[in-house]
Amino acid sequence: MSSTDQDTTPTSGPDWATIQESAEFTQLRKRLRGFVFPMTAAFLAWYLLYVLLSDYAHDFMSTKVVGNINVGLIFGLLQFVSTFLITSLYVRHANRKLDPVAEKIREDIEGGRQ
Repeated sequence: MSSTDQDTTPTSGPDWATIQESAEFTQLRKRLRGFVFPMTAAFLAWYLLYVLLSDYAHDFMSTKVVGNINVGLIFGLLQFVSTFLITSLYVRHANRKLDPVAEKIREDIEGGRQ
């Protein structure tokens, strides 16, 4: 084989650098970060509020609401509720905004287009 034959040999896989720089990938990354970063900040602020209230507002957190159920217990349980809520919001966001773009990128890669 001559050196020119070796130069025209197709590459063995997708050009990942080109794919990463594509408009679709940039859009996908922007949409993901647009959801994840604010939601993470909101959840961490909510959790920090719970921790701070638990540590510094004993009287408030021990206020009885119904029977032996107090504000601290309700806030603690709401941590679980907020986790499930964030998960369902992410799934909804991913189904509507992320998956169609990711599917297009995948089809482009598998179809040989970049």
